[in-house]
Order: sequence, then C-alpha cells, then structure tokens
Amino acid sequence: MDEVLGYESRDQIAVITLNRPAKRNAVDEAMAVALRAAWLRFQAGEDRVAVITGAGGHFCGGMDIKAPPQDFGSSIPGVAMPLDKPVIAAVPGWCAGGGVVIVQHCDLCVAATDARFVFPEARVGTTGGMIAGLATRMPHKVAMELMLLGEPLTAQRAYDVGFVNRLVEPGQELAAAMTMARTLAESAPLVLSTLKRYVDSLVAPSPTYTAAMVRNEVGRLRASEDFAEGVAAFKAKRKPAFKGR
Repeated sequence: MDEVLGYESRDQIAVITLNRPAKRNAVDEAMAVALRAAWLRFQAGEDRVAVITGAGGHFCGGMDIKAPPQDFGSSIPGVAMPLDKPVIAAVPGWCAGGGVVIVQHCDLCVAATDARFVFPEARVGTTGGMIAGLATRMPHKVAMELMLLGEPLTAQRAYDVGFVNRLVEPGQELAAAMTMARTLAESAPLVLSTLKRYVDSLVAPSPTYTAAMVRNEVGRLRASEDFAEGVAAFKAKRKPAFKGR
C-alpha cells in the first residue's frame, strides 16, 4: 500500500487505513482529500460498515503541523458528508489531536491496551474547535481534562469513561473491530441507519461542526449542475432550466 490512505472492501466492510507511518499517520492535505473521498465512497457504495485504523503501530498523530491540510474537517466521518452507516475505530498506539476528533465521530471504538489518547492543542497554540463535541461523548470533566491539560489518557481510562468499547492486546485491535463489523454487516441496514440518525440528532454538535456542515452544503450547491446552469443563464440573460441536480 503506497498511498497515504488505503481503502479495501471485505465482505461489505470498508477497511480504511491511515498510511503515513513515518509521521504517525498525521493528516496532511493529501490524506485529508483521500479521507473525504473515502467517506463519499463508503456512503455511496455497497459496504455496510467501515473500520478505520492506522498503519505502523499508531492510529493518528492528528493534523500535520508542518504541512496542514486546508480543510481538516473534511477528513472526519460524518463531517465530510452525513453518514447513515456505522463506523468503527480500531486504535493502536498513539491517537493525538485530530486523531481524537476522528475517533469521537466514530460510532464504536476498539483500542489496544497500550493506546494513548492526547489532545495537545492548548500547548501548541492552535485549535480547530471540533474537539468541543467530545464533552457530549464522555463525562464533562474528563473531556475538559483531556482538552485543557493535554495529558495522555490511557486506553484503560478511556474504556472506563465510555470512550472505548473494548480493549484488546496490542496488534489485535483490527481483528476485534472486524468481528464487530461483521455483526453489523449481517444486521438490518435500515435499522442501523435509522438508529444512527436518531442518535446523531441527539448528540450536541460543536460550533465548528455546524459551520463545517454548512460549508459542505454550500459546497455541494456550488458544485451542482443547477448552479452552473444558473450562472450560464444569468450571463446569457435567459431563463434557467434547473434539473434538481
């Protein structure tokens, strides 16, 4: 796998692999673009569940500070576009910064016992704000501790506070996530999508998340055939013929 991101379909399960091991799979522009394409492909395709993991013994080093993507939000499941299919995170090693944001937007999480979650942005001096939604996915004080102090949260504590569903021995996180994924792939898709939509509607989004969703909606409108037709009709001083696509 030479690409910065791997996408493999296995019996209606999409296995998405962050693949910049030399950078602890930090998200640069190329990976952000590839992740957005992967979520679009997943939502539109036949795969019923996705598993996202990292190559080289770590999940994700967050946003690549030396080569940051233009739009990190587009790499996050459910932010790049609405997803009505479940996503499972399989977390080995370090999960830092934006990597924590990716996991928080997954529906389930399997982590190796040596995994560590850390959010160092207060110490770095920048933030995208998407992490604020973490306070709706684990106890408030624990979320604030992770965000404000920037100290690592062990896999065991993440499990104890409900951020991780299952702990496994290092190297077994993908296999365990695939076991969960197979159960979901064999379940009723309409029920899963309905439950996911209902739950997503109850989880309070961060202001940055809301802004990202609005930006995505506007982007889809600007990329539509109707937008092109409207501009062409305006320039030609004629009545536009919209097609709803």
